[in-house]
Amino acid sequence: MALLDVLSPLSAGINLLLIVISVFTSAFTAAVGVGGGVLMIMALAQVMPAAALIPVHGMVQFGSNVGRTAMTWRHVDRAMLVAFIPGVLLGALAAAWLLVRLPAGVLELSIAAFVLFTCWGPGLPKRALGRWGVLVVGAVTTLLSSLVGASGPVVAAFIKQSQEGRLAKVATFSACMLLQHLTKAFVFGVAGFVFRDWLPLMLMMVAAGFVGTWLGLRLLHWLPEHRFDILFKWALTLLALRLVWLGGQRLAGAG
Repeated sequence: MALLDVLSPLSAGINLLLIVISVFTSAFTAAVGVGGGVLMIMALAQVMPAAALIPVHGMVQFGSNVGRTAMTWRHVDRAMLVAFIPGVLLGALAAAWLLVRLPAGVLELSIAAFVLFTCWGPGLPKRALGRWGVLVVGAVTTLLSSLVGASGPVVAAFIKQSQEGRLAKVATFSACMLLQHLTKAFVFGVAGFVFRDWLPLMLMMVAAGFVGTWLGLRLLHWLPEHRFDILFKWALTLLALRLVWLGGQRLAGAG
């Protein structure tokens, strides 16, 4: 347990729990196509300081998506990825400007609102996206990713419309999210976040994510997605409602 104690400012037990969660969430995303990133940030938000939440989540998700992209690279839609890159850069620049302007409590409420909309909102329009549409999606979701942490469901909603087959969806989604999470090193570096305090835990969670990705890809061809839909939606909803309470408390305290 002594080794687990030095991984981060959190306790040894919490560090171990987060490493296990990294295995599960990486496997979930690899098998189902989306959801692990949101599930991870909702879990992290229960135990991690708000200032560390999104940068730590972003770097762990970056590592997990590197593994998924490497294992499924031949299925990535390169044309969509190329169109996505300029939007990612624009969104990252906007996020670097906006990030330091968020008051206490807004982060938790933003994450909760985003997750509740993802679970219960009207959904996104089912129209074909051209190059400019993909660029706009890249910019908006990269901004959201830096402000609320997990924009994956929005990105996946567009990718699922343009890709045929589960491997193509998982591969293209992972490559796009890899780019988004990479920008967080820049965004939160500009904001003054000290990554080294959390580096050992992030590395352990990334290594655990590789294991989870390998397991999830083994399950990809036969895992019945529909059995997870209702439980997953309600689990996220309950966690989001708890974040509404936490965010409200912090806003009241700041006032």
